[in-house]
Amino acid sequence: QGQLAESGGGSVQAGGSLRLSCEASGRAFSSYDMAWFRQAPGTDRERVAAISFSGRNTHYADSVKGRFSISRDNAKNTVYLQMNNLKLEDTAVYYCASESVPGEYDYWGQGTQVTVSP
Repeated sequence: QGQLAESGGGSVQAGGSLRLSCEASGRAFSSYDMAWFRQAPGTDRERVAAISFSGRNTHYADSVKGRFSISRDNAKNTVYLQMNNLKLEDTAVYYCASESVPGEYDYWGQGTQVTVSP
């Protein structure tokens, strides 16, 4: 049974940076595309970034394009989300997930809170 564990969340002032990590275990996650999602209270879950299993292909939501960067180190079974120039609207719980088939995410982490203050 696979598991994903996020870390790196916290509180930061607007304009600051954070780096989230998602460590995978119990499954060959290096064979799967991965993604970061976020959800703020009262809003729908949003996929903010995705990365192919090889790391060659990435995709970003328009809301974070140019500010966030997703990467992975398959030797460490870890996916990262570098978040720069954070804005108040980036405040949310961030989750990483593994894509079993296109559009379906079957493994999720527990989430890590990111809070951006003025």
